[in-house]
Amino acid sequence: MSNSIQLLNRTGKVKQLRAQGQVPAVVYSGRMDNEHVAVEEKLIRAALKSNPHAILEVVLPSKKKHPVLIHQVQKDSLSGKLLHIDFLQINMKEKLDTPVAVHYSGESVGTKEGGILQIEMHEVMVRCMPNKLPSSLDIDISKLNIGDKLLVSDLEVSKDVEILTDPEAVLVTILAVQKLDEALEPAAEDAGDEAEAEETDEAKSKEKVQ
Repeated sequence: MSNSIQLLNRTGKVKQLRAQGQVPAVVYSGRMDNEHVAVEEKLIRAALKSNPHAILEVVLPSKKKHPVLIHQVQKDSLSGKLLHIDFLQINMKEKLDTPVAVHYSGESVGTKEGGILQIEMHEVMVRCMPNKLPSSLDIDISKLNIGDKLLVSDLEVSKDVEILTDPEAVLVTILAVQKLDEALEPAAEDAGDEAEAEETDEAKSKEKVQ
């Protein structure tokens, strides 16, 4: 579990909190006693950068400690400034369903030959005990040729982790780049056919006039 993050009493207006470098937050416990708090923006940014799906330990203003997941992050669409954080308290003795990042390693054979790497999924849903939650799922793409793909079922996980995402879903594929002349050929043929048709129509019109 990551280092503890101290949560603060939420005092004053939201605008004032943000001006002081704090982000309004709520700790949801699944019961009625949800905690409305604040957190230092620099601390939560560091946690998000390290692993946005990691289990964190938060310390409430009452000094109580709880394991939580970052459930939702609200950001300003223009400035990127954090506006609000939702923490979800978890039970370390119960399995949880949560997303885990997929990390692609290596440089594929296909991209070296001019193909394009198309990543379809950056994370998958898993179910496991909190203490078995992987920080990420790594998969090697170095052997992929143009036209090859990897599926969710190709991910390797320990027996303690169950992947909930559709096993047939595509993770990544190597696309072929269509050559410019090949792409232009159909258009050129269509243009030629249209020009020929116009010439034929024009010739017929002249015959009628004569």
